[in-house]
Amino acid sequence: MDGANMDNSIVDATGLGAAAQALLPDLVALRRAIHAEPELGLMTPMTRDKVRAALADLPITWREGPSTTGLVGVLRGSGAPASAAGRRVLLRGDMDALPMPEETGLPYASRIAGAMHACGHDAHTAMLAGAARLLAARDDWAGEVLLMFQPGEEGHHGARFMLDDGLLDPLPEAAFALHVMPNAPRGLVTGRSGALMASADQIDIVVEGAGGHASMPHDAGDPVPVACEIVTALQVMVTRQFNAHDPVVVTIAKIAAGTTHNVIPDSAHMRGTMRSLSPAHREALRRKITHLAQGIAAAHGLSARVTITPGFPVTLCDPRAVDLGEAVARDLFGAEAFHRLPAPIMGAEDFAYVLERSAGAMFFLGMAHEGCEPAQCCGIHSPRMVLDESVMPRGSALLAGLALRFLAQGFVPTEHG
Repeated sequence: MDGANMDNSIVDATGLGAAAQALLPDLVALRRAIHAEPELGLMTPMTRDKVRAALADLPITWREGPSTTGLVGVLRGSGAPASAAGRRVLLRGDMDALPMPEETGLPYASRIAGAMHACGHDAHTAMLAGAARLLAARDDWAGEVLLMFQPGEEGHHGARFMLDDGLLDPLPEAAFALHVMPNAPRGLVTGRSGALMASADQIDIVVEGAGGHASMPHDAGDPVPVACEIVTALQVMVTRQFNAHDPVVVTIAKIAAGTTHNVIPDSAHMRGTMRSLSPAHREALRRKITHLAQGIAAAHGLSARVTITPGFPVTLCDPRAVDLGEAVARDLFGAEAFHRLPAPIMGAEDFAYVLERSAGAMFFLGMAHEGCEPAQCCGIHSPRMVLDESVMPRGSALLAGLALRFLAQGFVPTEHG
């Protein structure tokens, strides 16, 4: 069955879209309030309280855990008795900001020095709150929707902590998330089956040498040229030891050594990331980076310590979930509203932890301002990133539509599944 031909009465496209559009002032107000007071890491109490206040009138049962200020709201459909068995679906919105200054000049710009919502999490949270309101207003569905308001996405493993705290138990049968793209066409929904985003692990390499006078390097063990050789060799390793059709990326982003111009340091420190799209290549990278760094250092009579800190796993999207998302997006917004990405994105996303436990998918929503060439817009993590807020109702409608479609019929085999 073609996913685009599923019964759109389940989603009630016209009614859901109009109801979402009516929420625009509320979505903008919540998003701007969160944007002005960004919070970092696993503890985002002000953002949590804004969410609770915005949804205080809805029949939501809230769960909180000890490890984060994350919230999981449980919304039950009234279309069947509460005792009736039903499906469970999760919708995720992340809440934390980035440790960076804001340079947008917006009237609601960050009032917190060194913190900015430069990845759109303020919009994610507002759109999820809108989806909750859309679902609560309907009496034609049964089952449970888990509303996952998650802190700590920006490298802090917030999703993993919330899972470990048991906030998602029993695990839902399906899980969906939405991420804005400020430099993608306005309103366009994109996604892909399989690997959507990469795993990302941190690399720390310390080359240990022996310091000395810069005029007498033969009496020292200079770690600086060895470190430089390791950086170059890592790039050769990527292109010569890994299949280009299953790509990996290794980046050394920081090198620190020495104190002044005429002293050879004792050690050189390198920091970076390794990214891959498959568990096999992720494990191979761990082995090969360690072997390469230690081998090069040993060839020069020095030593190297390699530490690889695990980060987010590969974000793997279930083909059935992507087909469902495509069908809902086309029903809601038209035949041209959804585009399948031809290749993964090498960034990382901790919603991957949820997708390891429950079948599901993440989608991107374009938020470039109308009339602006998307490629010319600042992307995520830019201090000048801005969003077209008028697109947010589309995000709320999509999230609500995903929940309604899955609760009504689960995953239906499609031409892509």
